[in-house]
Amino acid sequence: MIETPYLLFLGDAPDQLAVKVAQGIKDWRPDNAVAQFRMDGCKADLGLADMTLAEAKEAGAKTLVIGVANRGGVISAAWKSVLLEALNLGFDLASGLHNLLRDEADLASAATKNGRSLHDVRIPSEPYPIANGVKRSGKRVLAVGTDCSVGKMYTALALDAAMQKKGMKSTFRATGQTGILITGEGVPLDAVVADFMAGSIEHLTPDNDDDHWDVIEGQGSLFHVSFSGVTLALIHGGQPDALILCHEPTRETMRGLPDYTLPSLEAVRDTALALAKVANAGCKVVGISINTQHMSEAEAEAYLAEVETRLGLPAVDPFRQGGDRLADALAAL
Repeated sequence: MIETPYLLFLGDAPDQLAVKVAQGIKDWRPDNAVAQFRMDGCKADLGLADMTLAEAKEAGAKTLVIGVANRGGVISAAWKSVLLEALNLGFDLASGLHNLLRDEADLASAATKNGRSLHDVRIPSEPYPIANGVKRSGKRVLAVGTDCSVGKMYTALALDAAMQKKGMKSTFRATGQTGILITGEGVPLDAVVADFMAGSIEHLTPDNDDDHWDVIEGQGSLFHVSFSGVTLALIHGGQPDALILCHEPTRETMRGLPDYTLPSLEAVRDTALALAKVANAGCKVVGISINTQHMSEAEAEAYLAEVETRLGLPAVDPFRQGGDRLADALAAL
């Protein structure tokens, strides 16, 4: 188990989106977030206290969590002195990067010397089967997006919270490093061998009570040429009964792809639903989640109203407004 609470390491993140791992922990498990550690040049800020390693240790932090999700998931050479000092001061390290802590000889040696643990949460914890497409009992909902990092995880967490508050049976199913660090379990989907990705999601969402919902954390986008594979694996392996469309309207181009513009919500609806019906002919699109963090309250309300009228589905920002309307849409199925 990863020891809490955490010191959230933001490194030299170039923007706020780059620290979505740390942001998710701060927003959904605030009791686990003691402080943030930022290096020179860091352009992200969680609004937590900035502490040195020694100060955070004194404040009770036990694990330094690498809260940066950079392109390619690599441990930057610029971070090494901080990570080594943390181990020497008695911190454990946790990371969701593709570049594993345990594969860095200097970090592994320092961890052994100081009796500390290295937690790589982006390693599959067990072998997964190849998907068989057999229909499972219970119900499943999946968030699908116009792009990466538009709020699919936040949507799923807010929806699960709203469903449980209403007395509905639901379980949030983490499929990425942030969700796993928040909940303590899940499948690191983008680290699973391609042939087994859909099977891992079948394994993650097994047979359940007929009135139980698995709320599956979305990943990537069918329209993102770098990361579309994980999205399709979720759609086919998850066999969702319901889809929720996720969008960030102030973004001009795809994350990391400056030559690609975002698809319309209608295009995502039609493409995702057609693919979902391959595995579950009864799948429906039930709602729309809009990330309005860069809009004023008035701008957000106007945009949500326009989208709701245009698509004929409840449109909400679940972080601002909660997930009640999305939960009601599922209850009505």
